Amino acid sequence: MLYQMYAFQRSLFAPARFAIDMTQQTLSNPLNPLSYMPGAKQISAACDVMELLTRRYGKPKFGLKETIVAGKKVAICEHNILEKPFCNLKYFARDVKNNDPKLLIVAPMSGHYATLLRGTVEAMLPDHEVYITDWNDARMVPLFKGKFDLDDYIDYLIEMIELLGPDIHILAVCQPSVPVLAAVAIMSADNNPAVPKSMTLMGGPIDTRKCPTAVNLMSADHSLDWFKRNVTYSVPWPNRGCMRLVYPGFLQLSAFLSMNMTDHIAAQQRMFEHLIEGDDEDVEKHRLFYEEYLAVMDLSAEYYLQTVDTVFQKHALPKGEMVSNGRRIDPGTIAKTALMTVEGEFDDISGIGQTRAAHDICTGITDSMRLHYEQKKVGHYGIFNGSKWRKKIAPRVKAFIQAHN
Repeated sequence: MLYQMYAFQRSLFAPARFAIDMTQQTLSNPLNPLSYMPGAKQISAACDVMELLTRRYGKPKFGLKETIVAGKKVAICEHNILEKPFCNLKYFARDVKNNDPKLLIVAPMSGHYATLLRGTVEAMLPDHEVYITDWNDARMVPLFKGKFDLDDYIDYLIEMIELLGPDIHILAVCQPSVPVLAAVAIMSADNNPAVPKSMTLMGGPIDTRKCPTAVNLMSADHSLDWFKRNVTYSVPWPNRGCMRLVYPGFLQLSAFLSMNMTDHIAAQQRMFEHLIEGDDEDVEKHRLFYEEYLAVMDLSAEYYLQTVDTVFQKHALPKGEMVSNGRRIDPGTIAKTALMTVEGEFDDISGIGQTRAAHDICTGITDSMRLHYEQKKVGHYGIFNGSKWRKKIAPRVKAFIQAHN
């Protein structure tokens, strides 16, 4: 009933949100004499912050219109080259004919949309033909489209790699590090000609026994049955995925917020102050960040529960016990794909050593095809977005890809 209660609560709050929005627009309009009354700026700013926090956000757009290639502006056209029930393969076609490496970016399917990696895509576009997994909200996938679990995730990746191969490079951010490594292992064992030339794993939970974070400990402290009973719910009517069992995005968002609640409260206070001061640039930066951060999607319950069980409780991949569709995953079979791992010093999602563990289990890769990089003074989000990503991490990833292209 939790999902139904959440939907009902939002419906009840709709009139209040309308009133808040109208008040903000009224008191911020320079043609309205009321906007010059004492306290009008403070009330308008408070309404603006409240409206931002209580809005339900739809799927954001990437909105990438151009990039710089060889010093020249080049137009970008986004389109899907493969459409699956739970994921579209999006291509950022550049209006230039360059023989640049093809890069498949695998976005995390962990609550946020793939647009969270907008900065990742933007940094790689000048030097690569970029594709990304654009995951669909399970709330919007009808029941007749079938299930989606971790095994299906791996199958999706293999299909995409084969479509783009044989000269493809793959970059996984956070959660997809495990299915990406599994997919490459299966393809390597089969001597698949489309096996990627390189894979870069960034802030991923390859072995969560190393330097466990609060997220890891929470997953280990509760049984799988507890997760099934307490955090999976049926999608209510009138959503297209009505009756599909999901892990709701609003629960994941609550977990994200609770991890750094003090920081989020301070950020809203700064937003309030910037609105009063008329600091439009900082207000816009804040608004863009939270419009992305607060936009969440539901996850298929089968996928969520299988991931918790396989990755966070059984640690099946590093133990050599991971099975997909009845087949054991052996990372030791990977020999033709170069491996780069990236970690952040202050990552509170995937602790130090969890991603680097990929090197321990990929025993078939020679030393000349390996690289590990730890970025100092950066958290989980900073691994793939922000100035440290653009100036320090992305150049190293590009050089690694080029070296093994």
